[in-house]
Amino acid sequence: MFVGHKSEDGRLQPLLNHLENTAALTERFADEFGAGDYAYWLGLIHDIGKYSRAFQKRILENGPKVDHSTAGAKMLFRQKMMPAAICAAGHHAGLPDFGAPGDPPEATTFSGRVKREVLDYSAFQNEVALIPKMDPYLPDTFDLAFFIRMLFSSLVDADFLDTQQFMSNGLTERGGYDDIPTLLKALERYMQRWRNPSNELNAKRCEILKNCMEAAKGDKGLYSLTVPTGGGKTVSSLAFALRHAKVHGLRRVIYVIPYTNIIEQTADQFRSIVGDDNVLEHHSSVSFEQYDDDRLTARQERHRLAAENWDAPIVVTTTVQFFESLYANKPSKCRKLHNIAQSVVIFDEAQMLPVPFLKPCVRAVANLVEGYGVTAVLCTATQPSLQKLFPDDLKMQEICPDTDSLFQFFKRNNIRHMGACSAAELAEKMMGYNQALAVVGTRKQAAELYEALPKDGRFHLSTLMHPAHRRRVLKEIRERLQKDLPCRVAATSLIEAGVDVDFPVVFRSEAGLDSIIQAAGRCNREGGRPLQDSVVYVYRPEGKVPPLMEQNISILHEVMRDYEDISSPEAIKAYFDSLHQLKGERLDAKQIIKAFEEGRNGCLLPFAQVAADFKLIDTQTIPILIAGDKEAAPIAEAFRQGILSRDLFRKAGQYMVNVYPQHFQALQEAGDIELIADGLAVLINDGLYEEGTGLSLQADAGKALFA
Repeated sequence: MFVGHKSEDGRLQPLLNHLENTAALTERFADEFGAGDYAYWLGLIHDIGKYSRAFQKRILENGPKVDHSTAGAKMLFRQKMMPAAICAAGHHAGLPDFGAPGDPPEATTFSGRVKREVLDYSAFQNEVALIPKMDPYLPDTFDLAFFIRMLFSSLVDADFLDTQQFMSNGLTERGGYDDIPTLLKALERYMQRWRNPSNELNAKRCEILKNCMEAAKGDKGLYSLTVPTGGGKTVSSLAFALRHAKVHGLRRVIYVIPYTNIIEQTADQFRSIVGDDNVLEHHSSVSFEQYDDDRLTARQERHRLAAENWDAPIVVTTTVQFFESLYANKPSKCRKLHNIAQSVVIFDEAQMLPVPFLKPCVRAVANLVEGYGVTAVLCTATQPSLQKLFPDDLKMQEICPDTDSLFQFFKRNNIRHMGACSAAELAEKMMGYNQALAVVGTRKQAAELYEALPKDGRFHLSTLMHPAHRRRVLKEIRERLQKDLPCRVAATSLIEAGVDVDFPVVFRSEAGLDSIIQAAGRCNREGGRPLQDSVVYVYRPEGKVPPLMEQNISILHEVMRDYEDISSPEAIKAYFDSLHQLKGERLDAKQIIKAFEEGRNGCLLPFAQVAADFKLIDTQTIPILIAGDKEAAPIAEAFRQGILSRDLFRKAGQYMVNVYPQHFQALQEAGDIELIADGLAVLINDGLYEEGTGLSLQADAGKALFA
């Protein structure tokens, strides 16, 4: 018997059993995008290198490591199954760059690897059927690269699932979720409370919901949902997604959201509607890693397994996680991709799609819609005018067609420009109001404005404060707003992301129009004040404009000259049209699309190169645990004792401030932090964390840290 796997307790899995199981799963997964027959042979052949004597010695006698991936790749390539061959070659280490025909055998590219000599695996012929003739695919288009990644996902997930089931002796429990019709019934029960609206606002929200439910009967494709702040778009979009999924037999709903705090709110709301077990929340702040001392509950284990391949019926994730996975080449990142097929994908706050990667993101969405049975919905109050970037034959349908009347109904304030303004002048203007919010451009500006405000009723919000601190401050802000007590807030743009506060007046430093409208959503949010008395003042701060913001602000000025109301749908469209035209090639700053269509560095299909380049967040930050809180001190002590459990990291996240590497280095050189482990530190100079503004702008050595 040829062995595929050996468990820790000595059980042996016949190799043929593993190949047939993997083939069946790969076929089932790829069936969702019409490639099941092709994928079956990939699953059957991917591990035929294990038929060599050397590999059998490796697995049975702990012999030296053996390359078993290249054999299957060579066989598939000889059969002109190039996409399958690349997948087989990379099913452990990741999809390699295809390379060029002249690559030598020692090259790490696919073209080099298939020229290598491999160990004799001819014994496979006694057990495995020969591959029939298949239609060839040519390696020359972006669409082909996308197909290869989806095929790769089907293989690596199938391979892992079968291996996991054998190693656990069949004890791994996956699935068990409610189906889409059951989830839709739960939502319909939840929506009963909306059936008899008590006021005009709720009646309008019901109208939006009705539009979403009706539009859900339409064909699969590309949609937009343009609903102003306060229109109830979260529940309405879920209603569209679940009913649309039921109508078309789709498998799941995936919410893609730019900010983790919005994700947490959205996931909590969905759990309250359809039940906790049916919702997977997957982002950087929710870790499912296991450590030796962890004992996961059954519920935690189910969520951990679901995070590996997104097999839950409702997935809530980040823009970064979603798109970086679509352009990844590693098995762990790609496993989930095949489960995006035949789904409804909602892109919340669609205007936040990153401009330097906008074209590759749009191209990926177009591929999912056109080739993988996906219905995509761009959901926002400020629709970013993306139709021009999609293929001409892929038309976007608006779910709520009368956007102009919705805009007029939900209009809560007026936006005015008040010219240049220093921090001291801004503080003086804010003092003219009992309650006022100022949203500034940088953390440094927020701290300066806070210091310029009178102490009575002043507050600061920025990422210099750890999340638990921000929540405490927000709780106090909301209480003072409700009681009409003095409340003046200096905040960075984090307050624009899903933070429900309602001020009579808002000041916003110049930025992109979408950011200004987001800030405006905090002014007269509930509509309780007269429109004419609710004003958002845009101002020009002191100092030079950050280079990344120059074009956005320049276009903002153009829109202000051309439109009396810059929050109108027409003004928003004009802003984004100008922005995209002006950015031009910078909408694909890393030339991702060109890399797949024309090659890069003499290399065709550069999967590994693109995966390294496709990082939506270029600069990685490092967390510092602020141990001054009484809840955080025991966590810091546990870290010092070497306890690094998953649960402890999750708790610690609520007391961490993320800083850039140069800032981390300055704090370390000044002796202000204690390094616990690689990429983890504790602030030991408590004097650097202030109750008002969080982590100080200065290291103890006097170095300025933050812009």
